[in-house]
Formats: sequence, structure tokens, C-alpha cells
Amino acid sequence: MRWTPGGVSDNVEDRRGSSGMGFGGGGIRLGLGGFILVAILSLIFKTNFFSLLGGGGVANVGQPGMTQSRPLNDPSEQREVQFVSFVLDDAQNTWKQLLPNYGAQYRDAKLVLFRDATNSGCGFAQSATGPFYCPSDQKVYIDLGFYNELKQRFGADGDFAQAYVLAHEIGHHVQNLLGIDGKVREMQRTRPDLANQLSVRLELQADCLAGVWGHSTEQRNILEAGDVDKAINAASAIGDDRLQRMAGRGVNPDSFTHGSSADRVKWFEAGFNSGDVAACNTFGQ
Repeated sequence: MRWTPGGVSDNVEDRRGSSGMGFGGGGIRLGLGGFILVAILSLIFKTNFFSLLGGGGVANVGQPGMTQSRPLNDPSEQREVQFVSFVLDDAQNTWKQLLPNYGAQYRDAKLVLFRDATNSGCGFAQSATGPFYCPSDQKVYIDLGFYNELKQRFGADGDFAQAYVLAHEIGHHVQNLLGIDGKVREMQRTRPDLANQLSVRLELQADCLAGVWGHSTEQRNILEAGDVDKAINAASAIGDDRLQRMAGRGVNPDSFTHGSSADRVKWFEAGFNSGDVAACNTFGQ
């Protein structure tokens, strides 16, 4: 991608200098109730949350590239901080122009950079969940170590591969502003038998919306040769079927939550080729 490293976006909230769930790095004393709560969370999430309460310990989050100790505010991440700032601002400025055409005004989302674990409006967040959008506080959460994981573990590298991941999460913010997210959550509550299917359709639509933004970058000559292929490779790399195979399990479409590799690529391309939100009706097919 053609971009010039610069400052940090005003919409970036950098929590990398804080450890764990907002606790300081000097450790914390737990009462019996707190001890039981952390023990229960550790059992539920299969993660040693006690390590987060000590002096800078790193939780075992089940992702090899993200369990290594990294300094808070790692200087080596500065380029990535500036890059995600560029993508965030570019994507949000694009949606400010596009969204009124579809009956809504765009409001900026915040991007939270964190290390290992943090609190969100949607509850406790940890690196193992990967990047996500929380509609309750309208913030995107990402541990930048995910990008190393994307490259090293999933073979998806390149600036536009990273941009696709963030644009997908901003796509969820667009869904929230359009009222789509709320309608889907209500349908999942009333039809729990369709919960996974609806989740897949919501995620595929976010892929398509990421493609809509990608279309605008091509129109503005931001993309370079090979960029689109790298985004497509990233979409394919994190399809549910591939992740299930990597985990040594059989492919079970009924348990998909984000969609197959082929479907993720298909819907990203639908948005990229059209540049039109109307092309992203994953619920009508």
C-alpha cells in the first residue's frame, strides 16, 4: 500500500502500557472472593489469569506468536501503530462519505491497542480472541501481536492483509450504525437454532464491507501490485474450515461462526469489485 508513516490517530486508545485487566505492573492482592473469581475465569477460558496479576507476567493464550514476553509499548511496533492509524483514519473518512448514501451518518469508532488482556464494553478481552469490535462501546480491540501471528502462523503477510483485518472490524461498526448488528443479535436470541448461521452471515457482510473500503483505495491509487492478492490470502487463511483443519479437527460447517475460506474470499471480492454496500446483502442469499 502507498502510505506515509506519520503520527498516531486521535481515535487510537493505546493501552499497551498497562498490564492485564487494567491492573498496574506491581502485582495485586486478592481477597477470597477475588481469588475464586479469577480461578473460575481461568477454568472457563483455559487461561492462567493469575499470571496477569503479577509483575508483568504474560498469559498463555494458546497462540505461539503472542505468548512470548514483549515489552510494554514495544518500539518495534511503532510502524504498525502508525500504519493502523493510517488505515483507521482512511477507512473512517471513506465511510463518512459513503454511509449517508445508505441512510445513516457515520460516527468514528475508537481503536484500542492492548497487550495480552484488557477490559471492554463487551467484557473481558484477551489476545487469543483476535481482533474484535464491541458494539456496546463502539471500539475495535487489537493486540498488534496478532499481525505477527497472521504472518507466521497463517502465512498471510503484507500491509493490505493487515489493513483487511482492521477494515473488517470497522465493517462491524458500519453494521452497528445501520442497525444490522442489533437486528441480528435479537434474531439470535429468539432463534438460538440459527445463531451460528446468523453469525456467519454477519461476519461475511463485514468482509464485504471491508471490500467496499478496499474498492475506494484502488480508486484513489493507494494500492500497489499484489495488494489485493494479499488481502484475499488473509481472508482465506482465517476461514473456519481452515482453522478447524489446523486444529486437527474435521470440518463441521454447522459450527462455523465466520464462514469458510471460500465464502470469506467471495464476499470480500463482492465488496471490492462493486464498491457498493448494496452488494453486501449476505442475508438475502
